Amino acid sequence: MLHPSKRLLFAIEAVLDIAYYGGSQPVQSGDISARQGIPRRYLEQVLQHLVRSGILAGHRGPKGGYLLAREKRRINLGEIVRAVRQFEGSPDPVQTAAGSRVALEIVRPVWRELQQEMLTKLDDITLEDLCQKAQAAGIQTDALQRLDFSI
Repeated sequence: MLHPSKRLLFAIEAVLDIAYYGGSQPVQSGDISARQGIPRRYLEQVLQHLVRSGILAGHRGPKGGYLLAREKRRINLGEIVRAVRQFEGSPDPVQTAAGSRVALEIVRPVWRELQQEMLTKLDDITLEDLCQKAQAAGIQTDALQRLDFSI
C-alpha cells in the first residue's frame, strides 16, 4: 500500500484526466493515453474496472468515451485506491494469518494503522481538489468551453 502500483497510478491519472479535460463530453481512452503516456493495454482494463466500480461511466459510439459517474467533488482518491486494490486482487501481505508472534501482534498492526491513516487522508482529497491544483500549476484545459448547460 505504501508503494503504489503502476495500475493505481494509471487509474488516478486517468480519472484526473477525465475530470480535468472532459467537461461534460466523454473522453476517449486514446486521448487519455496520449496526454498521460499510459499504455492503452493497461488503460482500457483499468477504465472498465472503474466503470464497474461506479467511479466512471462509459459511453459507446463514435463520440463515446468515459465520463465521471459523479461530480468531481464527490469522488475521492481513497475510493479510487480501494477500487484498484479490488481489481488487482493480490492478497495484502499485512492481512495474511501466517507469521511469527512479533509479526502478528506488533509489526502488522502498526502497518494496518498506517494504511488506515493513509486511506483516511486519501478520502479527504477529491478530484476537484486535484483539478484546482492542476489549474493553479498552469496546466491548460479547454474543458470549460465544452460544458453543456442545455436542458
